[in-house]
Amino acid sequence: MAPTVAWIGLGNMGRGMCKNLSAKGNLDNLVIYNRTKKRADDLAAQLAPAKSTVASSVQEAVQSADIIFTCLGDDKAVNETIDAALQQDVKGKLFVECSTVHPETTNALAERITAKGAEFVASPVFGPPAMADAGQLIFVLAGPAKSVEKVKPYATGVMGKSIIDFSDQQPGKASLLKVIGNTFVFQMIETLAEGHVLAEKSGLGGPQLHQFVEAVFPGPYASYSERIQQGEYYKREEPLFSVDLARKDTKHALKLAEDSGTKMAALEVVDKHFADVQEYAGSKGDVAAIYGAVRLESGLKYEN
Repeated sequence: MAPTVAWIGLGNMGRGMCKNLSAKGNLDNLVIYNRTKKRADDLAAQLAPAKSTVASSVQEAVQSADIIFTCLGDDKAVNETIDAALQQDVKGKLFVECSTVHPETTNALAERITAKGAEFVASPVFGPPAMADAGQLIFVLAGPAKSVEKVKPYATGVMGKSIIDFSDQQPGKASLLKVIGNTFVFQMIETLAEGHVLAEKSGLGGPQLHQFVEAVFPGPYASYSERIQQGEYYKREEPLFSVDLARKDTKHALKLAEDSGTKMAALEVVDKHFADVQEYAGSKGDVAAIYGAVRLESGLKYEN
């Protein structure tokens, strides 16, 4: 008999992951919980009939499930959710944490959850929402090998395309890689933003620079370059990757660097531009809007 799986948290990534888990995860039932219940109801309506249930609380979702995936915005939300989950008997259950949080948060979660007789695997993922929708995410799995093996069938071929395996290592290792990896994405956007602004102000032209990026740096570079060119960074009602969440990641990375006796000078520039985006765009600010912040610095309008 297939296990019952619960999914908690329906941000841009969570919705796509949930859809693939329901469609390809060989589940009898997927229990869905989101703080804003309408999101859970809307998603359940898109899934196969009689294949999902919407829970009214964290406790209800956890009680009915064998495996619990969480994918939430920040450390505070994750801790509050796990606090609620651990108010009941969770012995024998497996918690799989997909959020981007500080490594110390992840290790502390593992201690609290295993102390209650449950299993824990850290499982942050790499990839934008489009990759989540397509089931092409890259999973980073850390924790006891026997627990990691239970998660793998839901990763490769279901929600993801590959795995970076930290079996039998501290769960925080997965979060450490995720935080450092996200800084690569942010610095890539910074490079593109500065290049596109220089191309405009020097007379080269943005379309010509984009052609170069597509030819030499296909993939994420070309994708973000296109978003910049099309003005998607300010036109969307809901950001694909909220600058508020991105700043949480930069702060984690800068603190990790400080604690390790090193610096991330380029990331400090990124964080300053994220702060500018927050001031200009508020909750609509997207990570790609670094371009808008660089435009403002250069005497151009935020919007292209």
